[in-house]
Order: sequence, then C-alpha cells, then structure tokens
Amino acid sequence: MKARTLQKDKVNIITLGCSKNLVDSEVLSGQLKANEIDVVHENSKLDHNIVVVNTCGFIDKAKEESINTILDQVALKKKGKLDKVYVTGCLSERYRGDLETEIPEVDAWFGTFELPLILKQFDADYKTELVGERFLATPKHYAYMKISEGCNRTCSFCAIPLMRGQHVSRSIESLVAEAEGLVQKGVKEVMLIAQELTYYGLDLYKKRQLDVLLNKLADVKGLEWIRLHYAYPNKFPMEVLDVMRERDNICNYLDMPLQHASDNMLKAMRRQSTRAEMEDIIAAIRDKNPGICLRTTLITGFPGETRDDVEELKDFLVKQRFDRVGCFTYSHEENTSAYDLEDNIPADEKQRRAQEIMEVQQEISYEKNQEKIGNTYKVIIDKKEAGRYLGRTEFDSVEVDNEVVIQSDKKLPVGEFVNVKITKAYDYDLEGEVVSQ
Repeated sequence: MKARTLQKDKVNIITLGCSKNLVDSEVLSGQLKANEIDVVHENSKLDHNIVVVNTCGFIDKAKEESINTILDQVALKKKGKLDKVYVTGCLSERYRGDLETEIPEVDAWFGTFELPLILKQFDADYKTELVGERFLATPKHYAYMKISEGCNRTCSFCAIPLMRGQHVSRSIESLVAEAEGLVQKGVKEVMLIAQELTYYGLDLYKKRQLDVLLNKLADVKGLEWIRLHYAYPNKFPMEVLDVMRERDNICNYLDMPLQHASDNMLKAMRRQSTRAEMEDIIAAIRDKNPGICLRTTLITGFPGETRDDVEELKDFLVKQRFDRVGCFTYSHEENTSAYDLEDNIPADEKQRRAQEIMEVQQEISYEKNQEKIGNTYKVIIDKKEAGRYLGRTEFDSVEVDNEVVIQSDKKLPVGEFVNVKITKAYDYDLEGEVVSQ
C-alpha cells in the first residue's frame, strides 16, 4: 500500500474546451465539496492524488489536446504520483469505446450526463438539493451560466448534438435561483451560455422565452452585467433587444455565430439562412439597438469552399463591420453530414484563409477602437498584472474580446467597476485612465 493512500483524497479537475465544460466542472466540484471531498481546479501544486479530466471532442485540435492531457495524467499515474485518473466530457461521450481500448490505464470513463456515476467512484451521493450550486473556477466577480443543454439544429459540420443531445431548457425559476446564489458569492457579471440561446424555452414553455428569462434575471439585486453568448440568426427573437435596451444591467452585446456569408457555403453547412437574410437580421438588430456590440465566429476551409466564397466572406465583413470576430478552420468530423463530403482543402490553405479573414477584421477592429479614444466607459477590473490593471467594458467578454489596460497609482480592487477614459487604442486593446465617478 502506498503511503499516500492513507491520506485523505484530493481531487484535481482539469477542464478542456468551452465555457459549457467549465460549468460542468464547477458543478462536479460543488457536489464533491458537499460530500466533504477536497477538490481543486487546474491544480499547479501537484499535491492531489486523483485527477478528473473533463474533455472536449468538438474539433481535431481540441480532441488532440484532450488525448495528450489524458496521456500526461496516465504517465503521472505510472510514476506513482497519482492513484486514479478519471475521464469525462465530450470526447469520452463520443469515443468511449475506442478510448477504453487505446488507453486502458484510465480508471473509468464517463459521458456528458453521468455526473452521479462519477460521484459513485468517490462513494459520494448526488445531492439534488444542490442543483445550481457550483464551486467557481473563475474569479469570483464573474461566472458562466448554462441556460440549456444540447441542440436541435442540424448544421452539417457540427458534432455537438452527438455529444450533448437534443435541446433541453432549464426552468426560469432554477436559473433565477442560481443567479441569486452566484450574487451571494460575489458574482457581478454572468455570461449566459448554451449551444443556442435563442431556442431557449421552446421545449419547456412551447415558445421562445429568452426575453422573459432576461427580465427575471435583470431583477436579481446585485447582478450588474448580464451578457449573451451563442445566439442563432434564424428566427432570432427580436423582443430580446427590447429587454436589452430597457434594462441597464443587460450588456449591449450579442454573440451571434454566423459561420459564413457565401450562400453556397451556408447551404452546404445547413445553416438555414442566406446572406441576404443574415444582412436583414443584422440591420434590424442595429436599428432596434444602434449601440449594440456584435460578435460573430466564422469557419474557413469547409469542403468545396472556393476563392470566390472567401472573397464574398471578406466583402461581408467589410460591409457589416462587426465589433468582434473569431475564425476557425474546418474540422472533418465523423458522423456529421459534412463527413460524406471530401475534405479537399489542405490544412495550411485553411489556415491561410483564416488569416486573410482576420486581417480584414483587424483593420476594422483598429478603426472601431480608434473611435473610442476620448470616450469614458464603465469598466470592470479583472486582474492586476505586471503593475497594471486589466479590465473590460460592457462590449467585451472574458478572454475572447478587448481588454482595457489601466495605469493607476490608486488601488483598484478586482471585481469593482470604475469609469475609464480611453487615451489610446490598438487593434484589439485599449488604454485608459480612471476618472472620477
């Protein structure tokens, strides 16, 4: 018997992939804590004896990172530095049979909806009274909030329904209770996430209810910013914009992944929208809410994409002038409908096209940031780093958007809001100085 087995177990959770995975890890942490099991997230001290790897199986790069992380943990186990290695999440859900054969050293594999089974490995009980309770892995002033699970869309490139199933909304009451609990922990900003926010409520209430949910969440005292991620353009519920305009604590920000702008590609991707329809919805959104910050994500290198398609996408960006853009290269995923197509564009060419797209957006972002010089914005302080403070405006989400760099002799508490006048602007960042309230 190893000496370490006489010690109390300490569990380290490693989270890979998206913010939805992070929420799952936080829920697992909360359940373990409630069962009096010591748990940490991304532990650098290496004083734990059990690891749970929460994997991503979305695209090739994410799958590779997940497998390498599992192998790293298995190597530590072989050296006697770990007692147990467990794996959960999307990669495990999607490829469990193959992985069990390929990496037999892992002690147990779990899918995306098997939290109670994970807890059984620790002789722990799933506590239903703790639904919505989480042990936050983020700084305490912000948190992600998953309002639904799964997706009913049939985008040809996407494997998410294979791993997360069909759309299931959480009740408004449970989400309000969770938001109230988060505020009690010190959270001031919540980022609403789902595979598709705008589908929210159709299964539970037989109609889209995102606007109703937003109004209820905006009533939660102490919740200063509510941010919307992952909206879908088709049948976008415009009443959401009315709530955004009327409620001060809903950020003037909308993340709407569009994926492409060429009708040929949109049809092949099964996006249920044409370029003209997307342009109409963008115009209607901006007409209803002129100051809104629009973020989108795009895919390059989808099978059959031509140079004309790429040029059309660049033209679309120039004309629409999004505030924020992310760009991914196409990943050929088994069991998606696009897998039947020939993945005929080399990886380096996919990357070149993504670079072209981002160069167009870089110029747009620079011009938009230059327009902010001299303006004053409410900024939340995220951290202090290298003697300076880093914060965000309501138009910027965590990790993916602009940061505001602030030099200040006065202490600025992390998680507090300050008014910042912008003095300099770059492609993707701003500089500013604190001004009096």
